[in-house]
Amino acid sequence: MQIDSKLPNVGTTIFTIMSGLAREHNAINLSQGFPDFACSPKLLKLAQKQMQEGFNQYAPMQGVIQLRERIAEIIETCYGQTYSPDTEITITAGATQGIYTCIAAFINKSDEVIVFEPAYDCYVPAIELHGGIAVPVELTYPGFSIDWNVVKKKIGPKTKMIIINSPHNPSGTTLSSDDLKELESLVSGANILVVSDEVYEHMAFDNKPHQSVALYKALSQQAIIVSSFGKTVHTTGWKIGYVAAPASLMLEFRKVHQFLVFAVNHPFQLALAEYLADTSTYLELKNFYQQKRDFFRQLISSSRFEIEPCTGTYFQLVNYKKISAEKDADFAVRLTREKKLASVPLSVFYHKQTDNKLLRFCFAKKDETLEKAAEIINSL
Repeated sequence: MQIDSKLPNVGTTIFTIMSGLAREHNAINLSQGFPDFACSPKLLKLAQKQMQEGFNQYAPMQGVIQLRERIAEIIETCYGQTYSPDTEITITAGATQGIYTCIAAFINKSDEVIVFEPAYDCYVPAIELHGGIAVPVELTYPGFSIDWNVVKKKIGPKTKMIIINSPHNPSGTTLSSDDLKELESLVSGANILVVSDEVYEHMAFDNKPHQSVALYKALSQQAIIVSSFGKTVHTTGWKIGYVAAPASLMLEFRKVHQFLVFAVNHPFQLALAEYLADTSTYLELKNFYQQKRDFFRQLISSSRFEIEPCTGTYFQLVNYKKISAEKDADFAVRLTREKKLASVPLSVFYHKQTDNKLLRFCFAKKDETLEKAAEIINSL
């Protein structure tokens, strides 16, 4: 059968490749972003309770009201912004589905979408599937900062959307208040939608609060926030996320959502709603992961790697230029095969395969896992 591929240049994701290599070579897997420790036993008991009580059929399309109300509460607690649970919040099958649905709902053929690179790998394929054109803006290295003058030059009559991500995967950096104010000024009065990927919103470190678009009244009126519970409660396999947006935008979002997914796991939604009533479950998460970050950085501080700044997420970048001149993808593969340690090379997040000799390690792991990984890192 003759197949005209819609994504001819897309192969298997780097996360699948590196995790597969890790399994094949029995390597410590610090490549894919998931914890190797258990979630809360309380949360599991709540999920079991909901299943036993019979909540095993379809949930409402927009999500159970208990969880939407809890999300509205979280947003107001963290950012002081009010979103209506009825018309402005929708539960999704993870953040990736939320982002895909945003693009499907608002991007038409030849629309341009500004994407900051290194970019999480689900953005560009979704844009291209819907006939849009991804317009890359490379973050300035070192530091992965945004040059807003470059952004201004990239905006044209076909610009329909700007996707931002903070705390940023894969760099582990965060946007500042000045960045959000620049963005707010840039899109004010323009027919440009902002999609803000805030999956790691509760992992901003060093007493610097996460800069959500919800903090900026004017900006929030033309923005869709996408977030997830997988990272917050250590259940990436549950694939439950949410979007929050003004009612006019949410109306269009739900038109697509209802045919793409319709409904998300019913008992787990109810379990999350009850579990997150305890504000410490999300307000104290940054302290937990900052301790993990500091522990891992201390373990590898004597290595030949240069440790890059990490102000958010649970990813640590390291520069290996003092160790090897290999391409980052080649070095990452060799490190997995020969030294039994899996990471992710950063060049795969650029359309030009920009190679700054950087690897990404996930530190959402047990202390003993990080200690074993550090032994390998320090031996190089």
